[in-house]
Amino acid sequence: MKKVLLLLCVSLLLNYTLKAQAPQGFNYQAVARNTTGIAITNQNIGLEISLRQGSATGTIVYTETFNTTSNNIGLINVVVGTGTVTAGTFNTINWASGVYFIEISMDATGGTSYALMGTQQLMSVPYALYALSSGGTVGATGATGTAGINGTNGTNGINGTNGLNGTNGTNGLVGATGATGTNGTNGAVGATGAAGTNGTNGAVGATGATGGYPVHTIGESYGGGIVFYVYDGGQHGLIAATADQSTSIRWYGGTNTNTRARGDGIGAGLKNTAIIIANQGSVDGADFAATVCNEYSVTVDGTTYGDWYLPSKHELNLLYLQETVVGGFASYAYWSSTEDGFFDAWYQNFSGGLQSSLSKNLTFYVRAVRAF
Repeated sequence: MKKVLLLLCVSLLLNYTLKAQAPQGFNYQAVARNTTGIAITNQNIGLEISLRQGSATGTIVYTETFNTTSNNIGLINVVVGTGTVTAGTFNTINWASGVYFIEISMDATGGTSYALMGTQQLMSVPYALYALSSGGTVGATGATGTAGINGTNGTNGINGTNGLNGTNGTNGLVGATGATGTNGTNGAVGATGAAGTNGTNGAVGATGATGGYPVHTIGESYGGGIVFYVYDGGQHGLIAATADQSTSIRWYGGTNTNTRARGDGIGAGLKNTAIIIANQGSVDGADFAATVCNEYSVTVDGTTYGDWYLPSKHELNLLYLQETVVGGFASYAYWSSTEDGFFDAWYQNFSGGLQSSLSKNLTFYVRAVRAF
């Protein structure tokens, strides 16, 4: 019976001091399954791993082999860069010279009769390796700037868009600490703020008056969670819940189907969540990723926010990029709402950022989001 190898995650394994040294390799994890989706457990596995430059059919710059054993759930673990080398030198790979792809071949009997399982582009891993190989070190936090020299006859502020001109313009948001005034002290002229008179020590707000809409920023506590993405000048964006809704939950409700929840991009997660719940219903009566997000609500200052959903693949990546700002994430896989087929759905590993797809019956973490 032909065996199938499914990609689980790739993450960096670096060994460096304050001055960056050459990377030793990066982890490769996978689940070996047969064509019916059943994991191949506790069995010797032969692997051949090649790194291709430029495209999935590009030049092979490095090849190595491994003989390993799957565990009781079919999981295998190797460190790329530490196997039996058959071509190239890992430490001389120039990660800055373009994109790289990882090609996996397997012999499920533990031998060397390798069959090609697939090729996938490396995303976060090469850029981290390049950062080390380029010899750069992490920059220290910049020192606080010296207080500005008193402004000389500051220019009058530009009238705010859709706001009424005048002192601290009506229907417009005045900048953080005051409108620009004549002879303003330590204050630059704001981009589009309302014109003020005799403002002291204050730059006009970044987006000025825009018909009364509030402006929000990444990291702000708002709408029952933490803002992690904004657009339209901060008037719209996405909010993440302050904690995970589950640390171990399946994507599906108990039955593999083509739900067609395959939307991606901003706002697609809300549609996907509704489609998944309608398709799966109460199949085996247990909660699943879409239901715990849909049923989550939080009350802040007397207002209850209940329009949460499981993020799409793209929305989940935006959340990963701000994981430090939002906080509370585990270095593990999180489900998205984007389906990848009859058996699989997309997830993202928050230890390295890799996005891939795996069986819907696996249990991962979940973090709900909502739009504003």
